[in-house]
Amino acid sequence: MARRNARLQARARAQREAEQRRAAQLRAETQAAKAAENARKAYERAKLATEKERARLYVVSREAQVALQNEQLEQQIQALEHLLLNALSSDPYIDLQSLKETPNFPLFSPGRLAIAEPAPQPHMYMPPEPTGIQKLLPGAKERHAQAAIQAQGVYASQVAAHAARESARLQAFNQIKAQFEQQVAVEQQRIARQHAEIDALQRDLQAGTPQAIMEYFTTVLSSSSYPDGFPQKAKIAYVPESRQLVVEYSMPPFEIISQIGSYKYIKTKDSITEVARPIKQRGPLYASVIAQITLRTLYELFRADRMKFLETIVFNGCVDSIDKGTGQAVRICLVTVRTSRDTFTKLNLSQVDPQACLAVLSASISKSPTELTPVRPVLEFNMVDPRFVDEVDVLSSLDQRPNLMELTPLEFESLITNLFLKMGLEARQTQASRDGGVDCVAFDPRPIFGGKVVIQAKRYKNTVGVSAVRDLFGTVQNEGASKGILVTTSGYGQASFDFADGKPLELLSGSNLLYLLQEHAGIEAKIEMPDGWKDPQPDA
Repeated sequence: MARRNARLQARARAQREAEQRRAAQLRAETQAAKAAENARKAYERAKLATEKERARLYVVSREAQVALQNEQLEQQIQALEHLLLNALSSDPYIDLQSLKETPNFPLFSPGRLAIAEPAPQPHMYMPPEPTGIQKLLPGAKERHAQAAIQAQGVYASQVAAHAARESARLQAFNQIKAQFEQQVAVEQQRIARQHAEIDALQRDLQAGTPQAIMEYFTTVLSSSSYPDGFPQKAKIAYVPESRQLVVEYSMPPFEIISQIGSYKYIKTKDSITEVARPIKQRGPLYASVIAQITLRTLYELFRADRMKFLETIVFNGCVDSIDKGTGQAVRICLVTVRTSRDTFTKLNLSQVDPQACLAVLSASISKSPTELTPVRPVLEFNMVDPRFVDEVDVLSSLDQRPNLMELTPLEFESLITNLFLKMGLEARQTQASRDGGVDCVAFDPRPIFGGKVVIQAKRYKNTVGVSAVRDLFGTVQNEGASKGILVTTSGYGQASFDFADGKPLELLSGSNLLYLLQEHAGIEAKIEMPDGWKDPQPDA
């Protein structure tokens, strides 16, 4: 899968680079480029003119060069300012069949080896018959007979030499032909494998396989055409029970905004100097770039989702940097947002202010992205356990791992209590039937951020309904708790996330639970639904 994904991404990157090269070629044909070239040619012609005219044209050529450099700077800024708008005019959907490569067969060019040498003919060597008076000369007949015998010998030697040369030619021809046929066969096998991979991905995608879904959307994002210098790297996880896609996307560094504001030609020094771009311009533009990439990525994912796999997308935009205090590499989240298809598709992205639009979506945005001030992700990417999301069939075959669905309700609540103890909370399990909607009460000992936490646990197969989230919020209020946590073996719908948004509630799905058990308790668990399983109390 990884190799297939790498090849698909390489193919997508090649297409993107081709588009960028075409765009660069178009930029080279701008008026400024033509003016610079015309000025340069005029300067060359002026070498034959007077020194004064040559000097004047030289200045014109230098000024034209500066004008071109300034236009290129302006084009870079405009490209950054229109990252979102430029994406709205293209369809990010990928027809997987279009990714099938056409064979690139080598040319068979044997040259002269393909041409057989004409065989020697007897008449070319036989002496002519004596004619006229020659017949009357003494011994003419004998001399002709002797010459004919000699000619036959020469002819025989020439036939043997021709046969040897033809044998060598045919051997060399067959060798070249065999090499050509081998190259063709290798190319045919490569194309067959690539086509088979595409067909397999198509089948898996139509079947809704999580791995295929992630591979498809990874290809969608890597196919997007961005200016040079953008990382365009993304980690993607898919939670099938809630149809949620979690994306951790690499944002470009602040240096993507050029420190050069303009170029200036100093005639007296015959030099071109750089004028710095003020930080007051670079900072807001970088914040806009972060916002535009966020909206653009959400747009491309929802728009490319023709099969409606996605109900919700969680987007975390991160940037890689170096901690100035430790010198170690760090990855900092600058923007995080969760949104549903219904909410996002109602936006008119061609008219929005990107940062204001993210505020409408209740996104958390860094207060100072240039200073790499972090925000807390809506959902940590590593909380989406790929073992549960991507490899359900594999997990179901590993019987030595405990299956959470085989625990009794009391055992499951005890497991949750022990887990939160391992995570550093002071947790206590409540008595059955007297819990008032609380399975576990925990206390976060941290000052300011700590407090009482109420926890509910539900071993469910189906998506937990929003009513359970409402009940938890009511319990938090009744208990005077600072936070409520709902843990389930399944997942949640968009209505649940919408209700919990802005409230002191945490919704942990089955994939989150498996990750926490492995990370904090060292338990390699699985979630496998027994035959005939029915949820105790289905939510509305």
